[in-house]
Amino acid sequence: MNEQKQNLSVFIILILLFTVHTYTVYTSGTENINSTRMNTSAIKGKALWQKNNCTSCHQIYGLGGYLGPDLTNVYSRYGDGVKSFLNAGIESMPVYSFSDQEQQDLLEFFKSLNESGFYPNKDVEKTWYGNIKIRDKTR
Repeated sequence: MNEQKQNLSVFIILILLFTVHTYTVYTSGTENINSTRMNTSAIKGKALWQKNNCTSCHQIYGLGGYLGPDLTNVYSRYGDGVKSFLNAGIESMPVYSFSDQEQQDLLEFFKSLNESGFYPNKDVEKTWYGNIKIRDKTR
């Protein structure tokens, strides 16, 4: 009987420790993360991205369709030149008739994506003898 009480006490202590640990893990440590906040225009651009189902062809951080390129860092490559792709279309991209404000909203969305990180974050190089070298990529 005494052994059962001791086992129950250990079990209760373990449950309490698990609860405290879980609470600590999920509620602390997120204050210092350098996250990007989207402004109102970027939020509208994201809604426009979703409304036009751009993810069916394009990716963000490698997630999405494979017909078009990954657009995570399209703003750092083309800047405001992204607007020219939006209305003119290119290759298999359809022609959209976005208003000037909608173009600006999408551009703001791309700016916020660009500030959130970069993709792909690894450089892969195949050596002459067939091995693969993987290095962390920096901007």
